[in-house]
Amino acid sequence: MSVSNISTKTTTSRLFISGLFMSTLGMMTAAQADETQSPYIQLYQNSVNNPVNNINNNTATATATNTNPPKAPAARITSTRTIRPAANTSAQTTNTTNITPTIATNTELQQAEPIVRVSNSIRYRENTETNSIDLLSNNLPQIPTPQLSVSDISYVPTILIPQTQNSNAALLDVSLLDDFINEINPHARHYPPNFDNISQRYNSKIKLKELEAWLRPYADAPNASYEVLLRATKLNSIGRNLDLGSDFVVRASTYVTKAIERQPNSAEANFLYGMMLSEGGGFKAGRKYLDKAAAQGYLEAEQSLAQTDLLTDQRSQALERLRRLSIQNPNNRQLQQQINIIENGDYYIWNLPTN
Repeated sequence: MSVSNISTKTTTSRLFISGLFMSTLGMMTAAQADETQSPYIQLYQNSVNNPVNNINNNTATATATNTNPPKAPAARITSTRTIRPAANTSAQTTNTTNITPTIATNTELQQAEPIVRVSNSIRYRENTETNSIDLLSNNLPQIPTPQLSVSDISYVPTILIPQTQNSNAALLDVSLLDDFINEINPHARHYPPNFDNISQRYNSKIKLKELEAWLRPYADAPNASYEVLLRATKLNSIGRNLDLGSDFVVRASTYVTKAIERQPNSAEANFLYGMMLSEGGGFKAGRKYLDKAAAQGYLEAEQSLAQTDLLTDQRSQALERLRRLSIQNPNNRQLQQQINIIENGDYYIWNLPTN
């Protein structure tokens, strides 16, 4: 073998050893590189200190190196770190990195990458001591606590109505529904609605939508009872006054028509239909139903007729009707308020104070 070939192989061997040494150091910290007695470090130092001897030694074994390389001892690198988190919580983190390189041919060294296995174990110890206060028996420090008491407890009467005609087998509990209708009637039974504040109007809309959606399947049934249809009419009529959409107008008219078909002489059903028609502008059509209800002594129908008179430029007739009713019902403050509204030049007798 010529000297030039030996020099070339020696240079390649030195570069290979140097590259392997640098790649090994790349996986260690500077402090670990000084402490670790790796065979590759010793091999690199010998090649630098005795280049001539390495040439002679490699002359005889240069060819065999690439065919059957000896196995070098494994290099083990271990690093330990301790992480100190916030107070009352301790965590220990141990990272152990095992690196086991093997000697391979030059081509394999260019393509292969070292296999690194890392195992982490983390343990946390939490502080179980907490400062707590039982709010059922103690108050928070420096925070005022209101003292409450319950009085004037009232109960909603239970009201059960038949779901279908001519059958009491299936009953429907409308206790909460009737309670809501009684609560909202002074504010939105007639047009225009009159609420104490915006929040009250908004909450009434939300409740009405929920109750109407709950009752609608029963009212849409082909054999729905008169009681179900009457309540569905009231809810949708109020929804119309609250401007909830044309669907409420259509449903209110449909349900009240069916209710009158069930009971043609019903004073309440005829009043509801006449009120909706007259307050919607159908004065002539509405008067027919209002007269039928008023003939049965339905006071609110008489008041709605006075409203119709007022909106059709019959102010004197409206005043005469209300004064007659006030004499017949001396304890009815609402009638006197409506008389005052007309005398003051206003046109909507249902725009009353809700207090």
